[in-house]
Amino acid sequence: MTFAAEHDVPIPYMQRTRDYYQALGFAPYRWAHFADVPFTPLSTRLAQARVALITTAAPFQPAVGDQGPGAKYNAAAKFYKVYSDSTEAIPDLRISHVGYDRIHTTAEDPGTWFPLARLREAVKAGRIGALTPRFHGAPTNRSHRVTMETDAPDLLRRCREDGADVAVLVPS
Repeated sequence: MTFAAEHDVPIPYMQRTRDYYQALGFAPYRWAHFADVPFTPLSTRLAQARVALITTAAPFQPAVGDQGPGAKYNAAAKFYKVYSDSTEAIPDLRISHVGYDRIHTTAEDPGTWFPLARLREAVKAGRIGALTPRFHGAPTNRSHRVTMETDAPDLLRRCREDGADVAVLVPS
């Protein structure tokens, strides 16, 4: 086994994000993290559990410009309220509204940021029990207060309405 080359290091995306927001005139960005995180073990085996999918991907909006793979950052494609849609079909979701690393990825494979097809395969293979009838979209509006007081409770309510035992959160 050999070590990776000296230049082969993780991309410092947290510092890059802080620098980006500061260049826009915002106060230094403080990442949300908690010293005490609640954990609830599953009450059933994953192979019997009903799984909810939560994504930060946005529904495609043709009128607001390029949102395809490799598109430049597009703030007009951002969404600000939790949404839900059926897990029966693969929807047209995009990620141009988030600040991902466009130098090192093209984001051409939607399965990497919206794995609904893979979750369906896991159901067929018996690795998970079932999918909830809906998936849910979590806004990325950069407000800790709105996320904690509005979006997270709304997502939890929707997951409970769908009978979810567990949720898979896939940020883009």
